[in-house]
Amino acid sequence: MAAETMRIAVGPESSKVTLEGDALRVGADADEATFEPFASSSVTITSENGKLIAGGAPVPANALRFRSGPDGAGVIQVNGVRVKGDVVVLFGKTQLAAVNVLALEDYLVGVLGSEMPKSFPEEALKAQAVAARTYALNKKLEQYSQPFHLGSSVISQVYKGLDVEDPRTREAVESTRGMVLTWQLQPIEAYFHASCGGRTENGSDALGRDLPYLQAVDCPCGRLPTSHWTLDLKPADLKGMGGAKASALHVQGRSPTGRARRVEVGSRSVDAVTFRERIGYMRLKSLQFDIEKSGAGWKLQGHGFGHGAGMCQWGARVYAEKGWGFEKILQHYYPGTELQKLYE
Repeated sequence: MAAETMRIAVGPESSKVTLEGDALRVGADADEATFEPFASSSVTITSENGKLIAGGAPVPANALRFRSGPDGAGVIQVNGVRVKGDVVVLFGKTQLAAVNVLALEDYLVGVLGSEMPKSFPEEALKAQAVAARTYALNKKLEQYSQPFHLGSSVISQVYKGLDVEDPRTREAVESTRGMVLTWQLQPIEAYFHASCGGRTENGSDALGRDLPYLQAVDCPCGRLPTSHWTLDLKPADLKGMGGAKASALHVQGRSPTGRARRVEVGSRSVDAVTFRERIGYMRLKSLQFDIEKSGAGWKLQGHGFGHGAGMCQWGARVYAEKGWGFEKILQHYYPGTELQKLYE
């Protein structure tokens, strides 16, 4: 399995991409490309009439690949994010995309430092490293012929480059090198989330992914203060969702774990996932909530943070503090999977 590198879109598409690095070199977007020294240590790339413009000059190519240093081992800053490996600038769906091409294990260190607090116990960090590696490989296989395999936001796996690297996170990645979770010998869709609130959600209800290893399981995170939240909503927050006037707000249906499936907003019935997206993922932290009227608005009291499927990160912390190893943690949250070492 080709697991050596990942292609990660750094940030959203934009009208220009700025790169900085010592001894910048440039070449074609190919692993075996020849790289020539670039004229300066920084460059701004834009586009005009379907052509790339690098440093004010048009380029006869649809993509440019930059690296720092003769052997490519230097650091490149792309739109303010410091990364290892190469950076490819190419045409995205509507604007320019900056794609970091780097070793999978280096990518995972950046993910781990972004997705889980580095203060978490070692076994929880290892479990997160395996889950993130598995998720990345699954998406690489799915997107193999595409310009990039994953984005760098919460929609994919959060990746913030070198600025979040830490000896503890690198050790967790290195000590689990090549280890992935499989189902029928294939890397699974190893979804994870911050906190489930006491019980994870099955994949069908959380993500529309009816997968045998994404089952609802009990979790100790529900007893943690970090698992509980409140949100005050005003009628203005529901603008556009409830018809002419959003005077009512009720949960219409719930999944077996108690998470909202549909929400009555005024005269309309709204899918709960859409409702959360419209309110904002960071405000409405999960779909496990109750609603009560509060003045002209409503108070939501909820549990958990995230979609609830797969591994609960705060639950993994509690289990690690109880002495569970990363293998046992993973088997709990992804029942029926096998832990395999795919490469050294």
